[in-house]
Parts: sequence; structure tokens; C-alpha cells
Amino acid sequence: MNIEQRIWTPANSWTPTPLRPPVKPAHLVLVFGSKDLLAQRAQLPELRVVYPGALIIGCSTSGEISGLRVLDDSLSVTALHFETTRVEGAAVQLSQVDGSSFNAGRQLATHLPAEGLVHVLVLSDGSAVNGSELVRGLTEILPSGVAVTGGLAGDGDRFESTLVFIDGDPQEGLVAAVGLYGDNLKVGYGSMGGWDPFGPDRVITRAAGNVLYELDGQAALTLYKRYLGDYTSDLPASALLFPLAIRAEDGVEVVRTILNIDERNQSMTFAGDMPVGSRARLMKANFERLMDGAEDAAQASYDSIGGQSPELAILISCVGRKLVLKQRVEDEIESVQGILGKSVALTGFYSYGEISPAAPNASCELHNQTMTITTLSER
Repeated sequence: MNIEQRIWTPANSWTPTPLRPPVKPAHLVLVFGSKDLLAQRAQLPELRVVYPGALIIGCSTSGEISGLRVLDDSLSVTALHFETTRVEGAAVQLSQVDGSSFNAGRQLATHLPAEGLVHVLVLSDGSAVNGSELVRGLTEILPSGVAVTGGLAGDGDRFESTLVFIDGDPQEGLVAAVGLYGDNLKVGYGSMGGWDPFGPDRVITRAAGNVLYELDGQAALTLYKRYLGDYTSDLPASALLFPLAIRAEDGVEVVRTILNIDERNQSMTFAGDMPVGSRARLMKANFERLMDGAEDAAQASYDSIGGQSPELAILISCVGRKLVLKQRVEDEIESVQGILGKSVALTGFYSYGEISPAAPNASCELHNQTMTITTLSER
């Protein structure tokens, strides 16, 4: 695998410069950038000229990861030349499936040829998609044993709209995927959090899909605000600091981030499903545990690729972690490199949701507030 990485910023243009075709032609180009830059589309034609035969896919973010740096208002570009791996792209616009995230996942999976499929990387709209339903639709159609990783696009902490693209212009409401094919490709993954629970367990007594209406028979937003105190005035952005841990009847626990609030109905919209009967508990940040979570995710991805340093690691971390870590946000990237090794190329973004199995052979889930890592190697 040959890897080339570049950054574009308004102040410095392309780094390194000049922008020129790589020695080996790229097959796949990953582009993560701020929504404002992607909406302008100014740099994308340049990338299509430099990487003419590549599948170019990307999304808007809440922060771009390139190497050990975490940037805002930039484009992070990673061009990949594979020795033997083949790539296929697919996309579904939510408007084509009546807004159904489940049907979008099913349709996306049917667009990817099944024979020889090793792994699927997904980038999804982060504002209009129910991530749980998207994952459910994908995994219903994809061949057994094919894992899905990826994330939901971001928009800083604004929660207004997000953009995704694949061989075209960035647009809202798009879900895109890359299928990876080939016997020589090794794929690892891991997803861990690092948040502490507080307050009592509550039962979800009324919800519809990813909209939560009642906890313990009380209006969900009213109850939630009691715990936020001074943070209430900054909703929904401040909700990133206080996600909910949801534990289903089978004991499986996932963390959910609030995407929006409805004052009239006193409800909250989450990135994934809120199953009635599940137990919910508030979470809060613990800096050291966030670092431990990043290291644990890196270790899981390292172990699942066979205990060797990968060539590329795609890091998708939740925007809530970035808001908590603040000026120390790059510490979690360094902690990942400490596990994977200094030779690995790092790329990725801060997201509105992360998609990955929690462990090897586990089912794929939507996560929030995690560091999720996908490692690739053709060695």
C-alpha cells in the first residue's frame, strides 16, 4: 500500500506543495474537511485532476485528523494506492428512500458486489440519519462476516446540516460507502469510550425510533435539564458533555448523543435508537478515562489485525470528546500512535456518531462518544 497525505488550509493552501500526481496512481482518496470549505467545492476539482482514476469520498467534520494534528477549517486528504485490493463505491440519497435510514442501508448494501467483499467503510449524513437503523439495514444485506466501520459526518458543534460526497459534489442527506475487496487486505477495528455514569438508572417509557419522549414516565427533556444546571442554556451543544448510556434487556450497553431538542414536546432526538424498556443513565467526562478509551480502541484494532503495526489507521472520534479534551485533544491521537506505532499513517475526523463492532466477531453498532479505529494493511 502506498499512502500520500496532504492538508489544505486557507492560510497555507496545500501542504506539502505543489499538488501533483503521486508516483503510484491512487485508487481511493479520503477527504475530511469543514462544512464551509466543502460547500465551496473549490479544492475538489484539483483533487480530481491529480487523482483522475481514484474513488474520492469524504464528508464534513467537527475537526480533521491528519497525522498527530487535529485541525479545524481545513481539508485532510489521504490518497491510497493498493497493491492488490480493489475498491467499489456506492451512495444513496435519503430522499430516494423516503427518508428511511433502514432502507438506505439496505439499498447501499445491494449496490456493493458481494463476491470477494472484505470490509465496508461508511460515511453518512450526520443530521438526518438514524444511525442505528442505517447499520441494521446494511448488516441485513451484507454477506456474513463482512464488518462495517465508519461514521456520521459533523458540522462543528452547530448541528445544522452535514455534507457527504463520493465522486461528485458534497450534498446533504447522502450516505456513501466504499467496499474493499481482496484476500491480501487485513482489516482491524476497535471502539471504546471512557465516560463515567452518574445519577440513577431511568427506564425509557416512551420513545419513537431515535426520539426520546419520556424517562420513568416524566418528560425526557425536563428531567435531563435538572442535571445540566448552568449548561442548560447551551443546549443542544452542551449535551455533548452529558450523553446517555443505554442498556438493553440483553445487557448490551451503548452511548447515545443528543442531536437536537424539541422544547414544545420536551423531547430529545438522538443519533440512534432509544428502545422502550431499556435503561438509561447520564454520563460525564473523565479525562484520564477518555485517554484510556482511545488506547483500548487502538489496542483492539491492533490485536484484530494480527498483532502487527498497520499501514493506515482511520480514526473517527466523537465531537463530544473533542469538546471535553479542548487544547489537549491531540493527546488522544498520540495515545493511539503509541499503541499502533510511529510508522502508521493516521487520518480521520471528529463525528456525530461512530460505526463499528465493539469487538471482533461482535455485531456492528452505532456508537457515540467513542474513539473508533479502523486499521488497514496489505503487508
